[in-house]
Amino acid sequence: MSAKTTIEWTNATWNPVRGCSRVSEGCRNCYAERTAARFSRKKFGSKTLPFHGFVQIVNGHPAWTGKVELVEEHLYDPLHWKQPRRIFVNSMSDLFHEALPEADIVSVFRIMGSCPQHTFQVLTKRPARMLELLRERRWRDLGQGHYVPLIPNEGRNGDAAYLPNVQLGVSPHDQPSADEMVPLLLRTPAAGRFVSYEPALGPVNFQRWLPSMEIGGAEFETWLDWVIAGGESGPGARPANPQWFRNVRDQCVEAGVPFFFKQWGQYVGTHIFDPKVIEVDSGLGFFTAMKRVSSKKAAGALLDGREWRQFPEVRA
Repeated sequence: MSAKTTIEWTNATWNPVRGCSRVSEGCRNCYAERTAARFSRKKFGSKTLPFHGFVQIVNGHPAWTGKVELVEEHLYDPLHWKQPRRIFVNSMSDLFHEALPEADIVSVFRIMGSCPQHTFQVLTKRPARMLELLRERRWRDLGQGHYVPLIPNEGRNGDAAYLPNVQLGVSPHDQPSADEMVPLLLRTPAAGRFVSYEPALGPVNFQRWLPSMEIGGAEFETWLDWVIAGGESGPGARPANPQWFRNVRDQCVEAGVPFFFKQWGQYVGTHIFDPKVIEVDSGLGFFTAMKRVSSKKAAGALLDGREWRQFPEVRA
């Protein structure tokens, strides 16, 4: 676990699981895969680096091997953190990876249920497995906000359908991936639900999954509590059209849902006659000129002249 993180929408990261594999186009330039590759050598001095066996180099590029394991030595880390904070769970993996046994996933949730002072943020690209494992599970309050997991369908009156300090999220990158992921998320019991629309690779309309002002409410009985958005950064980064982010921001403002714009990534809008530009289709019938810059820090995170750094409350 890291007490400090450069991820803007969280306070700390906790990685009780190592390893992953690609499941979508959004994984093509995975930052976790690149980072893991730096720590994958068999030996560094007298030490074996932590990601040895989890990443390999293929044609000069890092690639997950598909090995996924629970890291026992880091499983209990949050128990030692007394100061409340937001904790991003598995910034270097996916808690609902198909190679991780259900018992290991439950072990991670057991720790989260023992730390009521923290808010845990679980982000996955595998919402089908998340729904399968959590929809029938119940949680028993042992007092002072400490919960223990129960065997599915063996609960009693008063048991909770979800942990009150755990927010669940999915990370679509375009409309088809959002259409696949978000409905599964909304069917999963959770204290809070969010999306990380990053890397944004195409326009997405989130309106049908946000609270509705119309009579009868939204299409779903639950809705998204938070939307994070951002462009891709790093080697091979692909540009996002500014209008994609403006549309999502406007949808959130209209619905009263917190919106967090994380970054532009590696590209910013520029003048159409600037020499080193590409044109990005908005998906709305027009193109926008985008220029690659030296870093995501250089691109910044201003959207129409201001930062959007809004956070949700966890629903009890």
